Amino acid sequence: MTDEDVKALGAAVHALEHPGLAARLSNIAGKPFDLMRRALPVGASDAITAAATKGLNAALTVALHTIRNEPQTGSRLLHKALAATSGAVGGSFGLVALPLELPISTIIMLRSIVDIARSEGEDLADPETALSCLQVFALGGEASEDDAAESGYYAVRAMLAKSVAEASRFIAERGLLAEGAPVLVRFITQVASRFGVVVTQKLAAQAVPVIGALGGAAVNYAFIDHFQEVARAHFTIRRLERSYGRDLIRSEYESTRRHAETVS
Repeated sequence: MTDEDVKALGAAVHALEHPGLAARLSNIAGKPFDLMRRALPVGASDAITAAATKGLNAALTVALHTIRNEPQTGSRLLHKALAATSGAVGGSFGLVALPLELPISTIIMLRSIVDIARSEGEDLADPETALSCLQVFALGGEASEDDAAESGYYAVRAMLAKSVAEASRFIAERGLLAEGAPVLVRFITQVASRFGVVVTQKLAAQAVPVIGALGGAAVNYAFIDHFQEVARAHFTIRRLERSYGRDLIRSEYESTRRHAETVS
């Protein structure tokens, strides 16, 4: 591996294994996350799960219908600005606005993730690439039942591998004509179970009484920045796998991760 690729791998490991969104949201809200969570109303969990699933379904449709291989002019800053604007609505109306605000934010983030995938050499005509863009929403959070062995980057990819393969094959053969097909529902459900954890963190920060529209915009800015970092890391790993082989990159990834844990 070149020195540049070794450095890129190290940055990817740090972004994927040590996400800092919860700490950033706590700083914005001025409260520890455990205290923020208490501000959520009863029944928030069901509403978050439903909104996360709705957002991911909308993003999947956008990914498969609007992705093109030609260069585009979208920028990460533009996507952050749009997400911040939608977050201002969420900060003002909280859980009530979530069914509307989260799908909008998710689609905006998806477009940013697609731009990152393109920049790392992904083939956007391949349905598997579209699903890999959706995978980012699973990589950016944890399921509540995860333990350390199950929450690592490659563990999550392995968990989703069968669903991704089946969904890719289905889309390649049938297109997105049957959006409620079991293979697609299973994939979205798996991603939503992890995405919902991060959405809970976001909503908890926005639920703090003093957060308001300005704080809601800041929360959504941090939210999309988090997923942009995860996307950059994910598609860096995939680029390195194409160049050096998956087995080698996974071995180097795990070695880098263990070294970082030893140093810390």
